[in-house]
Amino acid sequence: MGLVLRDHVGALVLGKTMCKAMVSSVFEAEALAVLEGLQWLLTFDNKRGREMETILIDCVQNSLRHLLYRNAIFMCERLCAEFPSETNSQLLATCYLQDNKAYSAYHILKGAQQAESRYLFAVACFQMDLLNEAETALCPANEPNAEVPSGAAGHYLLGLIYRYTDRRRSSVHHFNQALSVDPLFWAAYEELCVLGAAEEGNAIFGESASLYVQKKYSGHGLVSQCMSSSTENKNTVPVRNLSPHDPSPRQIKNLHSNTLKDNPGSYHGAALSGGASGQPVNGSFANMTFYSTPSPVTAQISAAAPPPIYRNMQSPRRKFVDEGKLRKISGKLFDSGPRRSTRLAGESGHSTGSSAASCTGNGASHSSKYLGGSKLSSVAFRSVTFRKGQARGSESFDEGVQQESYDDSRTSTSSLACDTKFLEEGILMATGCAIMSESQAITGASDLIALLAILGEGYRLSCLYVCQDALDVYQRLPHKHYNTGWVLSQVGKANFELVNYLEADRAFCQARLISPYSLEGMDIYSTVLFHLKEDMKLSYLAQELVSTDRLAPQSWCAMGNCYSLQKDHETALKNFQRAVQLNPRFVYAHTLCGHEFVALEDFENGIKSYQSALRVDERHYNAWYGLGMIYLRQEKFEFAEHHFRKAFHINSRSSVIMTYLGTALHTLKRSDEALVVIENAISADKKNPLPMYQKANILTSMEKFELALEVLEELKDYAPHESSVYALMGKIYKRCDMHDKAMLHFGLALDLRPSATDVATIKAAIEKLHVSDELDDTL
Repeated sequence: MGLVLRDHVGALVLGKTMCKAMVSSVFEAEALAVLEGLQWLLTFDNKRGREMETILIDCVQNSLRHLLYRNAIFMCERLCAEFPSETNSQLLATCYLQDNKAYSAYHILKGAQQAESRYLFAVACFQMDLLNEAETALCPANEPNAEVPSGAAGHYLLGLIYRYTDRRRSSVHHFNQALSVDPLFWAAYEELCVLGAAEEGNAIFGESASLYVQKKYSGHGLVSQCMSSSTENKNTVPVRNLSPHDPSPRQIKNLHSNTLKDNPGSYHGAALSGGASGQPVNGSFANMTFYSTPSPVTAQISAAAPPPIYRNMQSPRRKFVDEGKLRKISGKLFDSGPRRSTRLAGESGHSTGSSAASCTGNGASHSSKYLGGSKLSSVAFRSVTFRKGQARGSESFDEGVQQESYDDSRTSTSSLACDTKFLEEGILMATGCAIMSESQAITGASDLIALLAILGEGYRLSCLYVCQDALDVYQRLPHKHYNTGWVLSQVGKANFELVNYLEADRAFCQARLISPYSLEGMDIYSTVLFHLKEDMKLSYLAQELVSTDRLAPQSWCAMGNCYSLQKDHETALKNFQRAVQLNPRFVYAHTLCGHEFVALEDFENGIKSYQSALRVDERHYNAWYGLGMIYLRQEKFEFAEHHFRKAFHINSRSSVIMTYLGTALHTLKRSDEALVVIENAISADKKNPLPMYQKANILTSMEKFELALEVLEELKDYAPHESSVYALMGKIYKRCDMHDKAMLHFGLALDLRPSATDVATIKAAIEKLHVSDELDDTL
């Protein structure tokens, strides 16, 4: 029998064998006593193992809360070594993911089957750019109808995978699915806007979203919703307070005196503390919930009272039990179904003055004379939730400490009210939810949804390049929200697209003052300063961004623009390539690389850079425009027209794109169509001199000299210092045999210091001033 007691793992099986032998020897009572003792010992050992697991997980979670990833990883490795399970592996993988070590999480979770494991594995694959494996983890090929793990987050990740593998329709579908699961999933709506597939802000953030928020945060259903959502995390499962069946200090002392070896069970848990630092909320509420893992053996015998421990295994009196009764008793002992105590015991300590409730394993709450039908009882019941299909035994946090239940005379109305408030506050702190009345929930939901509707509509219009309308929408925001870094950056981007560089500069400057730590839109801001030729401000911005975050692509885009403004295109290209290396999905860095390749007249690599940008975002019109410019310079006019038209379909309000589209059409001998496009470009931006100049060029080629001169005279008011305007006027006057005016305008063009190429062209025109056009063409 000593061997049986020393080996807890095989104790139950050996006990059954002994039971049969002893029945045949008419030792039925002693056999039952042995079985009950072994079962209770196994339950006690499981609890001891569970306590160590609880402490380890609490330490890991506390380290993660304080961003101590190295400590979290070390303690979680101890946890997985002592209590190996897939749930603990998920926690270790989470530690590595938060420490930006996706490769470690990848190897830990490879081959895992639980839904949460598959989601974390997909996140690791996505960060490692293993998109095929990430998709397989979220949507197994052998389970085509399987539900995507992690709900809205899983759909969002799958949408990103489809987006970066050129499956736009599937990507849009999953982003919409994420919003249908969680209407407050702003990141999914952002992606839909980038794809150009988002509905209006009022449609997404409308009445249904408001009802969702009200239902989630209002009134009676709040605590149960909070707790049910918390059970999605497989590491968080609350357990009940100390039950009358837990071992007393005296029983524990007796057990330790028997030199029994420990054999911890498979439970794991950590206290969910209410405060951010892991300290108890309001004194001792942090001990109320645990992180747990199921144990089938404990589920069977959790409600069994500890039997008396026999010092010697001989009974002073033998009692005969027939085989039928023995079979009935053993059937109860080894019943596969969970057994739970239906007694709801109220417990209290003088330091805490609180009471908590137990519930049955199937989730049904039993009334208590101490709790009655009060709000406390419903809150206590909602606070005790379990995973589906898992039964949980009654267990305490401090083993061996058992307190007496309240008597009716000791329970007062005032103390019950205090306990109710304390328990509600503790539960809500532990779950991270907020409680409010029905009217407060309605007001808060309507305010939040109205705010998101404005922000969403403004961002949607910006992504559709309806920028003036977007600016008007942003103006409707409250002052405190308008003056935030994100909104001001969006305002700056909208003004940049409208070629209002001064307004864009002002908005970005204000964003930098409000959020100097944010790099949102700083790549665009550096381009604004590039166009304004503000070399000092651009240099200062680049240095500030690099000192803020050397690993951000925006920093190196600003640095590259700084060198590009100084005509150091090779150094600028290296900086842009550094940005691409830091984030291959940062689309603007690819486009800037293409611009520098074009400046270096390396058109082949320029085409590759623009194509790389389009692989990241096919709606990035700057890349389509860049390809069109290359083909225009290579005199591949049909290709140029195709790419300019693709850019025009994305951004149909860009005066620059329409101008070059008209130029490509003119080179294809479609001058009438070109004039219509140019007129639209002039109407889109009356301050842009480029379409007016191209219109004059087209009219000159069509020999409509008077109309061309009218356009150029008007253009001089917009661009009085543009040498090309006076050069074209000199050419027209030469064609009209007005040599004096031609010579005057050629001289004015030279006085404005044009580029070296233009100087050579103008001087050649002056030398041939008196040569007829027909003879000039033959020469």
